[in-house]
Amino acid sequence: MDLSFSGDDERFRQEVRQFLSEKLPARIADMVRKRKRLTKADQEEWHGILHERGWMAGHWPKQYGGQDWSIMQCQIFDTERALAHAPWIVPFGVTMLGPMLMNFGSDRQKRHWLPRILESSDWWCQGYSEPGAGSDLASLRTKAVRDGDHFVVNGQKTWTTLGQHANMMFCLVRTSNEGRKQEGISFLLIDMNTPGVEVRPIILLDGEHEVNEVFFTDVKVPVENLVGEENKGWTYAKYLLNHERTSIAGIGVMMAWFDHLRFIARNQKKSGRPLIDDPYFAARLARVEIELENMKTSNLRALAAASDGATPVAQNSMLKIRGTELKQEITSLARRALGPYASPFLPDALNEGWNGELPGPEYAVPVSIEYFNNRKLSIFGGSNEIQREIISKTLLGG
Repeated sequence: MDLSFSGDDERFRQEVRQFLSEKLPARIADMVRKRKRLTKADQEEWHGILHERGWMAGHWPKQYGGQDWSIMQCQIFDTERALAHAPWIVPFGVTMLGPMLMNFGSDRQKRHWLPRILESSDWWCQGYSEPGAGSDLASLRTKAVRDGDHFVVNGQKTWTTLGQHANMMFCLVRTSNEGRKQEGISFLLIDMNTPGVEVRPIILLDGEHEVNEVFFTDVKVPVENLVGEENKGWTYAKYLLNHERTSIAGIGVMMAWFDHLRFIARNQKKSGRPLIDDPYFAARLARVEIELENMKTSNLRALAAASDGATPVAQNSMLKIRGTELKQEITSLARRALGPYASPFLPDALNEGWNGELPGPEYAVPVSIEYFNNRKLSIFGGSNEIQREIISKTLLGG
């Protein structure tokens, strides 16, 4: 397996850098660099710029509006985007639902939904987790009963990221109680504006409204919004989760975070000298950098296997575990580096245009908030404990 960059890859890197230099709005890049709070409008502005270039979903096949990017090109774009302080691409439509529809959706669903994902006409959210059915997702109880040309849905979902902005949800529902619990699950596309859908905010430890709980009361969903076969949704869910776990690793984002951590260490002083010169702290930085280099290679191997038609389940679980642990270590070190400046909790300072007085350097503002937010990384997308079970069963036959 050749994981080195070719001449074409390097030319593509320069193309991406030039595009970001010319098209990424300075206002948005500055907000991302300072970890300011992006609005839905900010995200949609960036999505529109990418779509105009044809890069909203570069990894998609050309027949569906993508660019057929190689795994190297995807890695290059993700890295350069993060280092240029461009916003992430909200993953629910482009990274998660889109590839799943290409493989399991009907022709009508592909024609209708895939262009709308690229155009950001729809803002998707994920309806998987429920109270009592998070890591043990197959225990979900949200029920869908067939009634003529519709399914009638009743139940509850939780931890629905950005659900307050979404107009559509891809949702796992129980359509049968026969056989193994995985065998009675179906995959529905639900219009969030349908009567009976209620979204309630969940305010997290960092003070942010990032996730929600969603309630369904006699919600009518057209049968044509069933993806694939009834009671076969677990197969589609596993396919989608593999894409999610790979993206959670977020190599490019980690590289940008690590650069920010080194910036903090160069500017914070300990005993009159930069913290980066402290042997103990420098050793921890070196350990993170080594782990990050290992992650880059492991990520490329998983992507290479996927591009060859394999389903690298164990590798994706490994990436999810190490990626989330490494992100937590980076934010933990940043918080340690700031000392008392990491303590103030100023969520309002993340708003664009906020001009209040700060107790310390501006770069300290988001660190504590990011630290608390990233505690969840080892839980969502399938907890790291569950990922270790998947690895053992896949590789050892346990």
